[in-house]
Amino acid sequence: MKTYTIKDFNKQFPDEAACLDFLKTARWPNGVFCPKCGKVTPHYRIVGRKVYSCQFCGSQVSPTADTIFHKSETSLRSWFHAIFLMASTKTGISAKQLERELGVTYKTAWRMFKQIRKLMAEDVNPLYGRVEVDETYIGGKHQGKRGRGASGKSVVMGLVERNGNAITKVVPDVKSKTLLPMIERHIANGTTVFTDELPSYNHVANLGYAHEIVQHCAKQYVSGVAHVNTIESLWSTIKRGIDGVNHSVSPLYLQGYLDTYIYRYNHRKDEQPLFLSLLERVYSTLKQAALPS
Repeated sequence: MKTYTIKDFNKQFPDEAACLDFLKTARWPNGVFCPKCGKVTPHYRIVGRKVYSCQFCGSQVSPTADTIFHKSETSLRSWFHAIFLMASTKTGISAKQLERELGVTYKTAWRMFKQIRKLMAEDVNPLYGRVEVDETYIGGKHQGKRGRGASGKSVVMGLVERNGNAITKVVPDVKSKTLLPMIERHIANGTTVFTDELPSYNHVANLGYAHEIVQHCAKQYVSGVAHVNTIESLWSTIKRGIDGVNHSVSPLYLQGYLDTYIYRYNHRKDEQPLFLSLLERVYSTLKQAALPS
């Protein structure tokens, strides 16, 4: 991935106008189609507002309409800076740090934080090839039992394609009726699935997958090509990130936090800087303005 530094950010987006022009080009790469004029027409920006007006009829459009920036009183440059900060490291940053970096209230920082997290939630294609499956427990520190069955923690299931993408989902438990449908939903037929010896995985082969197991209880962590070290490494990154950056995460918001880690993981090999990829996702769920045939 090409490095994109704060120096690059400041050069590309020195002010509000540069941010708005970027959004206009991203939303209407072929020019703005004016319904009144019935064609693509030149549009000029109305000073002091986040809108552009048709040169001929005066009808107005806004690049921020229906996006995370819609009706926000926070400057676009602050929004862009927040996206840059959240995309710059493996673990991202907290809403509290956004508050400090941007000079906004915590309420504003938290709202921006939640909206940007939504940009990082995406569906990935079914995993295939060699896929490792495991589950872990995430939550605050509690006295008592550790590991499987620990109280007060959220169960998270992970599926990782070796040298490829990952999926993590908060699940209610580690029973086979919960885990097996997840495997069937997210892993392509003909895939080799690697797990540990949890009994819930005993019937993975019955779903049509090749299934290989590592016996962690017997101190076996690698057996030929069978291991779950890739997913264990991902768990380590997520847990250390949450402990170090966020300290603790409410179960209510955990999936949103997981989505940010997985988005960064799945795009780690992209040529385009992650920050610019996130800006493009602002319009990924919006219909582009229809152009005449």
